[in-house]
Parts: sequence; structure tokens; C-alpha cells
Amino acid sequence: MSIIKHKRINRITKSKKVKKQNKLKPINKKNKVDNKNLDKIIHKRYLLIEFLFLIFFLFISSRLFKLQIIDYETYLDKLSIATEKTVEGSSAPRGRIYDRNYNLLVDNEAIKTIYYKKQTGITTKEEIELAYTVGQMLDIDYSNLSTYRLKNFYYQNNIEKCKDLITEKEWDDYSKRKLDDGDIEDLIFERITEEDLADYNEIDKEAAYIYYLMNKGYSYAEKIIKNKDVTDEEYAKISENIDNLKGFNTKLDWERIYLYGDVFKSILGTVSSDTQGIPEELASIYLEKGYSLDDRVGISYLEYQYEDYLKGTKPIYKIGENNNYELVSFGKRGNDIVLTIDIELQKYLEDTLKEEVLNATYEPNTTYYNRSFAIISNPNTGEILAMSGKQVRENDKGEKEVVDYTPGIVTLPVTPGSVVKGASMLVGYKYGAIDIGDVLTDECIKIKDTPEKCSWKTLGDIDDLYALRYSSNVYQYKIAIKVGNGNYQYNEALKIDERAFEKYRSMYASFGLGVKTGIDLPVESLGYTGTSTLPGHLLDFSIGQYDTYTPIQLSQYINTIANGGSRLKPYLLKEVYSPSANKDETFGELIYASEKEVLGTVDIEKKYLDRVRLGFNQVVTDGLGYGYMGNYTNSSGKTGTSQSFIDTDNNGVVDTETITTAFVGYSPSENPKMSIVVVSPDISTPNSNYQSLVTKRISAKMVNKYYEFYK
Repeated sequence: MSIIKHKRINRITKSKKVKKQNKLKPINKKNKVDNKNLDKIIHKRYLLIEFLFLIFFLFISSRLFKLQIIDYETYLDKLSIATEKTVEGSSAPRGRIYDRNYNLLVDNEAIKTIYYKKQTGITTKEEIELAYTVGQMLDIDYSNLSTYRLKNFYYQNNIEKCKDLITEKEWDDYSKRKLDDGDIEDLIFERITEEDLADYNEIDKEAAYIYYLMNKGYSYAEKIIKNKDVTDEEYAKISENIDNLKGFNTKLDWERIYLYGDVFKSILGTVSSDTQGIPEELASIYLEKGYSLDDRVGISYLEYQYEDYLKGTKPIYKIGENNNYELVSFGKRGNDIVLTIDIELQKYLEDTLKEEVLNATYEPNTTYYNRSFAIISNPNTGEILAMSGKQVRENDKGEKEVVDYTPGIVTLPVTPGSVVKGASMLVGYKYGAIDIGDVLTDECIKIKDTPEKCSWKTLGDIDDLYALRYSSNVYQYKIAIKVGNGNYQYNEALKIDERAFEKYRSMYASFGLGVKTGIDLPVESLGYTGTSTLPGHLLDFSIGQYDTYTPIQLSQYINTIANGGSRLKPYLLKEVYSPSANKDETFGELIYASEKEVLGTVDIEKKYLDRVRLGFNQVVTDGLGYGYMGNYTNSSGKTGTSQSFIDTDNNGVVDTETITTAFVGYSPSENPKMSIVVVSPDISTPNSNYQSLVTKRISAKMVNKYYEFYK
């Protein structure tokens, strides 16, 4: 029974195998077909990969061929530049400065220079020996050798001997850090006696001074040993022996020369010297621009303002294997700048101020007067044609001398007085306090608990033009009260809307008063802005007796009136040119040409501005400004007299009242070509029967001279 069962099972198993084999047969045929297709696909892909590899190989081969064969020299040069050591020359000449008529004002003059740059590893003993050697080659003025410097030279020569001057206790304190190196050195210097120094002769002292020059300032910087009156023989001796004089060398450097002497020199600015490098206060500014601390740079006024144009490009040298220098690229002089200044008009202005300011100090009642300022400009562009300030002071001998004070034009605020009444009148028109032709009574104003406020004389019933022509204070007071919505009663308290101050300041600012003018100089002051809002101070404000303004702000103010309401940026830079490569040509390519820049316009109807312009014309034609515009009565302007206060004993307390006079004007009245501002602070004291006319004389002379130049 088990055998039969076993056979049956075998039969069943065999039957299953047969069925399974029968099922697999058609599948095997299909696999054979798929395998053939798969082989074809793989073959094609291999061909594609081989083709891509071939393309890639050809591309790499072509690039290598281009790099190694075609561009070999180019990349060799780039590699050389990337790996070679290069240094810049010490300096490059700056660009020249010209006036508007292309008269050369500032140039460069080559000077022979002998300098020293400390080499790595050089010892003090070697430097002292070098100082003696160079002393035999050069004639050095050592009159500035101080005792301290001579003691230092003695100390460096006799260090061990000098150490014996310190007691054991002091050395013990030094070891315990109770004394430091500076303390020990101070003690040694105190104990070096005159007898110790007596052995030093003239040769030693000259060497001592040279040693001092070799070690002053930054250790890495070039130290100027001599650059004044260097003879050809001295220059040649050093040049021929630089291999033996470790660190000493020669060069042709440059210095600024001024073709018109001191005329306009303070505004032209200054350049740092070889020995000075970049001043500490400007170091961060220049270092951010990539300068080195020992670079020569513009450090004030126009030289500083236009450093980016004026700076030259230094020559570059390649350092060879034997530390020799090979010129890689030549240095280049900086760009040339052309100013708006007319140097002949400027010279006449400075001469006039020198004469008039000095003479005025000898007039009666001028105890506190010592300076005046003047600006002549083009009201249609903002170009400044001439500007100067002069001040009288006593020298060491007690004699009067005149010095330049031109920077005061942008930095010294003054109380302007009535010259601002044009802007004040426009406040009245704008806010409906008055209209054209309105008549008000000029009479003294009295606010409770304050002194009377009057015009220079009682003018009676006057209209707006008459108020400008004869500079009525009271007319402006009454306008200010209306602008402030006040209700005035004689000797009663007065209340005003404090927003009136903002109305005045906003109008003034639209003319350039109380805001920066934007003049292209690195410094400009705003002046004083009062904080009190008392009614009496609003009245003072309306006649120019409260806030203060700089002369350049007054210039922008009168230019805005002259040109019909556009506040223009005043400027000094007219053009910039690259240096010419052709010796027969003064300039190269034009890089920059100035255009007038409108900073804002006065928000007032044209008829009101025209009314003020008419009033300013009457001021000069037959009003208080008659004669201020010289022989040219077809002009317009406004005089100003203000109360000022000064500190006469320099103790920080204002103690004396003075009078400041000013004048602003333009000519001709229609289509003006020029404007002028003259300010004379502290010209007199109040309650005096005499007041100098120095402001009028300066203004008249300059207008006449302008028309002599520009007929």
C-alpha cells in the first residue's frame, strides 16, 4: 500500500515537472529575443560614451594647445605679475590748479631729496656709524638738535655706562615692576650731565641730529634727511654710495608752488609733507581708501575736497633677484582742476580788504572791530568768482598786521540784521499778513515788561516798498504779529502762535538761511538757531536780530532773490581735465564740467518776489543802499545793521554789545550777472555818533572793479 502510494506521488511529481517545463519553453524564446535587444542597446551606449569621451578629449586638447602654445606668453606674463614682488614709488605729483581763465595757480616743483628707510635687522651701532658717514657727505643744519636728542644719542653710544647711573634699589624696583623701561630711561637722561656731553664736537652733533632724523616717526616710513638746498654734489655722493649706505637713497620729489603767492591760498588748501604723512585725524578715512600712512595727501580745503581728482598715480617697480628695482609702470601726475575763481578779481578783493580793514581800525568807535568778509558770485549758476576775509591782529612786537581769514566765510556765523527783510516781507505776503501796497504806521512798539522796539527813526505811514527802501523795523514787527495771530496793544502783554517761528524759518531756509548751502568745501557751519519762542524774539527774528548765518548763506540768499527764486548750490570747481600727453597742449581729456544745481525753489507767487526785487532796487537807487553798488545804480540790494554781542576778555561770558553792518546786492537789477555780499562784524558800539562805512567802501570798490573786468 505504501509502495503504491509512493508511485502515485512520483507520478504526480513527474507530471508537475513536465507541466512546469512546458510552461517555461515559450518564456525562454522571449528572453533570447530580449537579450539580443539588450546587447544592441548596450553597444549603442558604449559607442555614445566613447564619442563623448572623444569630444571631451578633443576639447581638453584644444584648450591645452591654446594655453601652452597660442597664449603661452600672455599667461607667462600673468604668472610673473602674480608671483613677482613689486613696490610703489614714494609719491607722484599732484594735479595742477587753475582759475576760471586758465591762469595756473598751483603747480609742482621737483626737489632733490635724500632719505633713509630702515632695513630689517640693522643695529643701533650700524645706524650711528651711518649717521657719521652721511654727515661727512652732507651739510646738515642741526640747529634744532635739542639737549634731549643729544642725550639720547649719548645714551645709544654708551648704554652700558649709562646703566651704571641706575642704583641697585632702582634696578630692584624695576625687577619688581615698580619702575618700567620709560622710568629707567627718564632717570638715565636726568643723570647725563653737561660734562658728559661736553666731549661732543660739531661732527658729533651733526651725526646726532642725522641719527634723530633716521629714527623719528614710524619705523617703516621713509625719513627725510635733507630736501632743502640739496646740492648736485651731495645728491651725487649719496646716489653713488647707496650700496654701502644701508637704507639711504635719493629721489626727485615734489612740492606745491603757488604762482600767486598767498592769494586764495587758505582755500586752495594744504598737502601733507614727506615727514608728516597722513595726519592722525584723517588716517582712518584715507586708510579705508587704500592709502599708506606715509602717503602725501590733501589735508585741508580744496586739496582735501578734491583729493580723488588731484592725487597722482605712483610708479611701480619690480624687485629683482639682487634686490634691484626695475620700472614696471610710470607714475602719472594727477588730474588738473579748474576753479570758478577769477584770480585777478580775487587778488583785487584781497588787496582791498587788507587796506580797508586796516584803515578802519584807526577810525573812531572801532574798538572791537578787526575783520570783514566779501563774496562775489554769479547768481545764475552759483559760481563763486572771488571770496575773502581779512583780519587785523597784533604781532609779537605789538604792531598791527593783516592776516587771512577767508575760511570764516563758511565757518563764522554773524547776526545779519536788515539784509534778511526781503525774506521777512515774503512771509507776510505768503500768510496774508500784508499785500502789495499795504500801508502801516511806523511807530515804536512796546510789549509789557520789555524796552520799546523802534525803527532807526520814526517813518510814519509807509507802504511795503518804502519799508524796504528805508529799512523799517516796525513794518516787519507788525507783519510778524499778524503772522503769529497776535493782538497788539501798547505796553500790554502779547501772545502769539509759536508756529510763526516755523513759518519764518521755513521761508528763510528756502533762500538758504539756516541750512547748509552745499558749497564744495569740507567744512561749513550752520549758524545759531534760537530756541526761545517769546513774542519779542519773533519780532527780533523778523529783522535779522535772532538767528545767525554765515556769509556764504547770505550769498545764497541774495542769489535766490536775484535769479527769481531758485536756491542754487554755490561752488568752486568748474572743470576737471586729465593731464595732457602732448607738451603743446595744456589739458588732456575733459573729465568733469560743472552745471548749476538747483537745491530748491521759493514757494511764493512770482508777483510777490518781483515786489521785493523792486523794493531792493529802490534801496540802491535812492534808499539807504545808495552808493553801495559803486557807479552802477541800476542795481539792487539791501543794507543791514544789527546788534551783536561779544566776549571781550575771553572768559566765556558775552559782555559787550556791538554793531555789525552788512550789505547784499546784485547787478543789473534785471537779468543780473553778479552778486556781492560784504559783512563787517563788530564795526562799532551802540549810542555812538560815528559808524565806519567800511562795508560800503568795500562793496562799491568791488562792484566797480567787477565791471572793469566784465564790461
